[in-house]
Amino acid sequence: MQSSKDKRRRLRLQGSRAVQAGKPVKPFGGPGRGRGGGAVGGGGQQQQTPGYSGDDNSRSSAEPRQMRGSKPTWLEKDERLGEKSFVFHQPTKAIRKPPDPKVIKEDGVFEISSSPSGVSRLRYFPHFVDPKEADWMFDQLEAEIPWRQRKGIDREGVEYLQPRLTAWFGEIPYSYSRLTHEANPHWHPIVTMLRDHITQSCGHTFNSVLCNLYRDDKDSIAWHSDNEYSLRKNPIIASLTLGAIRTFELRKNPPPEEDGDYTYTERVKIPLNHGSLLIMEGATQEDWQHRVPKEYHDRGARINLTFRTIYPEEES
Repeated sequence: MQSSKDKRRRLRLQGSRAVQAGKPVKPFGGPGRGRGGGAVGGGGQQQQTPGYSGDDNSRSSAEPRQMRGSKPTWLEKDERLGEKSFVFHQPTKAIRKPPDPKVIKEDGVFEISSSPSGVSRLRYFPHFVDPKEADWMFDQLEAEIPWRQRKGIDREGVEYLQPRLTAWFGEIPYSYSRLTHEANPHWHPIVTMLRDHITQSCGHTFNSVLCNLYRDDKDSIAWHSDNEYSLRKNPIIASLTLGAIRTFELRKNPPPEEDGDYTYTERVKIPLNHGSLLIMEGATQEDWQHRVPKEYHDRGARINLTFRTIYPEEES
């Protein structure tokens, strides 16, 4: 009987002859087993490496890269990944954010801007009228002032109903937004009393008042400035609130290079209390706009009395 040592020697010799006869040998770790499960040279069905004919001199272009003597694929992939780099480039333009609005709730004097036109100044008195007196005044004025919803004309010349009711007291007519309030010297006594109280407290005199009634949260007044010719330069406007709290907003007029864009301008918000008084002075009407926007929560009625001084045209 042959020893196992002789058998192993015979198998090595047979494998050597197979290579010399041109039979390919599968590399280790490749698809080296046939369907029969036999190892190379073990009787299983042989599968030839694609692109390899068994002759070292007849390799096709489809030969795997590692068989052409190049670097392994996984090393080349790592090198290609290493060639990519991410470089941070400083933005050419600064990122602009709209400034947060300033909120005024406490009493005081606030200089909100300064420009060649002058200083824009606000004086706020949250509790100018006693609450009980303010309640009584509100009820009387809501019932007795001749409120009326008027028509306005927008910049395109389209007529619309103003989203609030108004009334005018003064010996001189007042025109704004293509709308004219005729002279009305018959002041309501409560309005006269409030005007005199403001004059005694603040030292400002007024000969006219525009009254606004905001019936609910849907009533409003759009962005505007009280800069009509009849008010002269840097007018003083005293705004007294009775009734529901509404937010009074101001925005600064943009510089010429912004081309009328208010996105990045300064803003101020003031929740006007029942019985409060806000006075706008200096260049506020020239450098700022103001509004009372619609609300998204239920609001009761609010009366706003805006005292001012009107000059006849020949004196303006």
